[in-house]
Amino acid sequence: MSWQMGAVGLLMRVTRKRRYADPDGAGHLLGRPKGPSGPPDEVTRRVDVSTEQVAGFDVHSVRRPGTPRGARPVVVHLHGGAYVNEIVAQHWTFVADLALELDVEVLVPIYGLAPQHTAAEARALCEAVLDGVGERPCWLSGDSSGAGLALVATQARVRRGAPALRGLTLLAPWLDLAMGNPELDAAEARDPWLARAALREVARVWADGTPLDDGLVSPLFGEMAGLPPVDLWVGTRDLTHPDTVLLAERLRAAGVDVTLHEARGAIHVFPLLPVPEGRAAARAIRSRIADGLGTAG
Repeated sequence: MSWQMGAVGLLMRVTRKRRYADPDGAGHLLGRPKGPSGPPDEVTRRVDVSTEQVAGFDVHSVRRPGTPRGARPVVVHLHGGAYVNEIVAQHWTFVADLALELDVEVLVPIYGLAPQHTAAEARALCEAVLDGVGERPCWLSGDSSGAGLALVATQARVRRGAPALRGLTLLAPWLDLAMGNPELDAAEARDPWLARAALREVARVWADGTPLDDGLVSPLFGEMAGLPPVDLWVGTRDLTHPDTVLLAERLRAAGVDVTLHEARGAIHVFPLLPVPEGRAAARAIRSRIADGLGTAG
C-alpha cells in the first residue's frame, strides 16, 4: 500500500466514516441538496461534451475534440455516490480519460437520486440509453452504487434477449442493498470510509418497496448465466470487498468470463483516486476496454 493510499484512507476516516456509521446519518445523506451534474471546466477544456434528454434525464456524451456523436464505439459509465450523491470531479476525469485515450464516445446517464427518485426510474433510463446505442460496440462500466446498477442493467438486458454488451467493468460494486453478508462485520472495521448504519435507510428509500434481496435492486441475487465478460476491481479495505469476491465466485460457477482484481490495502473505488494504485488500475481498465471494443486508442 502506498503512503498516498494510506493518507487518503486517513482523510476519509476523519471526514466521512462517522457520518456513515451513524444511524441518523441517512437523514443527512437523503436530505442534502443535490449539486450540479455537468462536467467541470477542466474536463470541457479537454473533450467535447453534448447533452440530450433520455427518459426525462440528462445523458452527457463525451468525445475527443472534433468527433461527431454516433461515430465511435461506446462506453456507458454509471457513476457512484450511494444513490444519493451527484457525479463528482473524479468520475469526470475517469470518463474524459476514456474518451481521449481510447477514442470512444462515453455516455454518462445522470440518473435521478434518492429520495426524489428510485431504482425503477434508474433501470428504465439505463435500458433506454443502452438500447439507443444501436449496433455500435458497447462496454458498460460503473463504480460503487453505479456499478451495482450497471450489473442490474446487464442482467435485465440478458433476460430480454437484447444485443450483448462487449463487457462490463465494475469498481467496488454495491451488490446487496441489505448488506447481509456476515463477512461485512470485519470488512466494515477495516474500511476507513464506509459503514452500513446510514446506508441501510438509503437502500430502503432507493428500493421504494422492492425487497432488498430482489435482483432488481441487489444484483448479487440476480441471474448470472449469459453475462458478458466481467472485470471486477476492489480494495481489501473496502466494505464492498466480501460481496465482490462472492460475485466473482457466482459468475465463475455460471460460466461467465470474470477477472477479479484485488488491491491489498486499497480503499473504496480506488481506481478513481489520484494515488499510484489508482492510476495503475485506471490504465489497466482502459487497456482492457480498448481490447474489448477493438479500439486502438
